Amino acid sequence: MAEYAVLMEKEGRVHILEIIDEMAKHKGLGVLNTATLLTDVDVGEEVLVGQKYLTRMPPRLPELISGMARRAQTISSKDAGVFISRLGIGSGDTVLEAGLGSGGLSLHLAKVLGNSGHLVTAEPRSEHADVGLLNLTRARECFTEFPQHTHIEGMLEDVVPDMSFDAIILDMPVHSPAILASAPKLVFGGRIACYAPTTSQLEKCWRSCEEAGLEVEWAGELMERQWGVTSKGGMRPVNGPFGHTAFLIFAQKK
Repeated sequence: MAEYAVLMEKEGRVHILEIIDEMAKHKGLGVLNTATLLTDVDVGEEVLVGQKYLTRMPPRLPELISGMARRAQTISSKDAGVFISRLGIGSGDTVLEAGLGSGGLSLHLAKVLGNSGHLVTAEPRSEHADVGLLNLTRARECFTEFPQHTHIEGMLEDVVPDMSFDAIILDMPVHSPAILASAPKLVFGGRIACYAPTTSQLEKCWRSCEEAGLEVEWAGELMERQWGVTSKGGMRPVNGPFGHTAFLIFAQKK
């Protein structure tokens, strides 16, 4: 099994390195033998790499998210947390996620499902799946518990597995065929959620959920605003983008 270490620069940039006893190139750090470099470096200690001092961090979810390999845009922690809570996802559940993308949401799901859960991911684009599966492989070795994981390739409506799901999450350009194909696989009381960047997609998701016999519980967007300490005391909102990520919709099988 592979072993990974998390190193953080003073500026906050995170590097996730596989510990191997050979010289290899690591993006942003150069050519290193990580086994030699980290032999006597424990969590919380610093190590000099080139001209950078980096701190070895525990490989927890925020660090794995910050340092994850990326190709497709990922679902933010803000939205991932609401998916988990509104869908009621927890240990022992079987969850279907399509598409996988870079696996940002998958890392959150794997963390809460634990050893007794089952995560099924679907992705039609192999170039995206390769990145997402790499991030899940890292998480498997870093988390103390990790669910059973099954990955399937293809459009969900063509490859939806013949099994029951406690929750389904869909993040794709066109949701309707996937909703209609996967909704029958929900257990009674199970829920489906969609991540839709535009209002037209959101409306189509709503209508497709109703066509599939599901009851829409909530649809909308979540806004997030960061605050910081001012130079003269007190706090105020941080200057920066106050942007839109996506619209979310939740529907239940009753």
